[in-house]
Amino acid sequence: MKFAHLGDCHLGGWRQPELKELNSKSFKIALERAVRENVDFILIAGDLFDTAYPPIETLKETFEEFRKIKERNIPVFLIAGSHDYSVSGKTFLDVLEKAGFCENVSKFEERNEKIMLLPTICKNVAIYGYPGKKSSLEVEDLERITIQDSPGLFKILMLHTTIKDAIGNIPMKAVDETKLPIVDYTALAHLHINYNKNGRVYSGPIFPNSLSELEELQHGMFYIYDNGIVKKQEIKLADVISIKYETKNSLDATEKIKAMLQESGIKDKIVIVRVSGILEKGKISDIDFPKLESFSKHNGAVVFLKSTSKLHVAESETEILDSENIESELLSQFKEKNPNKFNDLIPTLMKSLQVEKLEDETQSTFEDRLLADSKKVIENEIQKD
Repeated sequence: MKFAHLGDCHLGGWRQPELKELNSKSFKIALERAVRENVDFILIAGDLFDTAYPPIETLKETFEEFRKIKERNIPVFLIAGSHDYSVSGKTFLDVLEKAGFCENVSKFEERNEKIMLLPTICKNVAIYGYPGKKSSLEVEDLERITIQDSPGLFKILMLHTTIKDAIGNIPMKAVDETKLPIVDYTALAHLHINYNKNGRVYSGPIFPNSLSELEELQHGMFYIYDNGIVKKQEIKLADVISIKYETKNSLDATEKIKAMLQESGIKDKIVIVRVSGILEKGKISDIDFPKLESFSKHNGAVVFLKSTSKLHVAESETEILDSENIESELLSQFKEKNPNKFNDLIPTLMKSLQVEKLEDETQSTFEDRLLADSKKVIENEIQKD
């Protein structure tokens, strides 16, 4: 038995046309490689699209690729992820399924406070699935799942979620993988990481989905299961070069960054420029990023990306003090106009929301961590009462 395991495709996700095209091309390459490998079927473990309602151009391109797979008579089985999931239950995954291009294996029913997953049978394989949801709401559900047995069949469980073993000590909602139903292969997506352990595999993204992922992962990936051997498939379309520049003076930053670009060899590469520091001279807007982008593209860069999230303007002690007084005054006025026993939680909640996104953290993981920390603050207060 041989099958391809994809996930986190996020088609239509990038705003930049160049990266949107690379993302689409990566998906196409993954499917073409699956065909060449003569797989029996293809799994897509959620987030095929970056949203439940993707742009029309993205839909047209995706449908064309599915049409080619259908002509090869290769079945495609999928589940919704946290991005292409819809509370209404209506997404373009349904359109794909009704067109006969794939089958959604999220089939289940409630039985005695348990969620019984029902199998989708393909030859000698039973495939079970449960969708990912916004804000990791699927985690509580997954603690109640069980599977309808399929004796003698190879069992695959498809999930779009976070498992505890994959995140270590990061405080966020996650499923205890040891409590999941025992199957032969767990096809996971949601975390954009390299993870292959005890038959549990995260597909990784078809193409990196953020600046930090471009820097860390460099390229896209998926897996092929070949008679018990799980093989990682890398999709390399363009090298990534990351230039880090720290400065106190934005007035001369443009030319200095330009010189660094010139020395770095940026032809045919994805260029990321990260500027950091505390500015003592000039403003952030004094850095001419359009000029740097034009220079990069003129010298053959695939795309130019920038980050100034760690670049700040120096503030005097007086300004900082005034800022704190204003915040305190606003909080006092709010409490007076809106009396509530939970008002004392506001400073603690504000502090919990001021944490920064980690370099190796996806946006969805960061949001889950924020929600988990905020929920903990509220639960602690409720327990006191």
